[in-house]
Amino acid sequence: MTEFTGKTALVTGASRGIGAATAIALAKIGCERVLIHYCFEEAGARQTLAAVEAAGAKAELLFGDLASDAGLAAFLDSLEAFAGGIDILINNAGSLVERAKLAEFTPALFDTVMCLNVKSVYFVTQLVAPGMAERGGGTIVNVSSIAARNGGGPGATVYAAAKAAVSAITKGLAKELAPMGIRVNAISPGTVDNDFHARFSTREILNAVSKATPQGRLSTNEDMADVAVFLCSGASRNVVGQTIEVNGGAFMI
Repeated sequence: MTEFTGKTALVTGASRGIGAATAIALAKIGCERVLIHYCFEEAGARQTLAAVEAAGAKAELLFGDLASDAGLAAFLDSLEAFAGGIDILINNAGSLVERAKLAEFTPALFDTVMCLNVKSVYFVTQLVAPGMAERGGGTIVNVSSIAARNGGGPGATVYAAAKAAVSAITKGLAKELAPMGIRVNAISPGTVDNDFHARFSTREILNAVSKATPQGRLSTNEDMADVAVFLCSGASRNVVGQTIEVNGGAFMI
């Protein structure tokens, strides 16, 4: 698709999972340059970089620990040099961090979950949006979750609240930025058969979700990436402020 020619994309949390698949998909669709943010998984980030370059795009790794105020501030400082040239922003970085019920949850864990999943989305967008506006527009895709709709599983209440905040931020920023030519939308993954659920779910749980899903399978990273790419394309030119549920029918609005 020639509309992506010359475009630069930033994908946060792109060392694995949905982020990696989206970075690679954007390269395959014609983006000239993909900035790959990572935190702990440098080896995975380098694999993403290799796949992006194999698809024909230039790639660069950007480190940043978005789970703390200090780490987020340091990442924003390092991103300053690139911010003016970013056309596509995928705010994907996020995690449950750990399952903890009400009695077990600590203020520190609460702050970590919110910083990683919510503050990073808002303040990375704050840095990148002015450059998009100066060049006449851009696209932003945030990553929410089915947990924002159903409250999440055991010990995931704060994560679910964080992802609900992402969906709300998507609507608010869409209203604010649409007049500048910047479209903001979100995808809301259901249960994806990837590293996230390998860490935070059991195979028994995943099998049960698969059986209860009308499509009869778990979602894949590529399922999510394809919808994110659609939201970055002109085919979605009239889609603004939406959170698209991508879950094989497990949750329907």
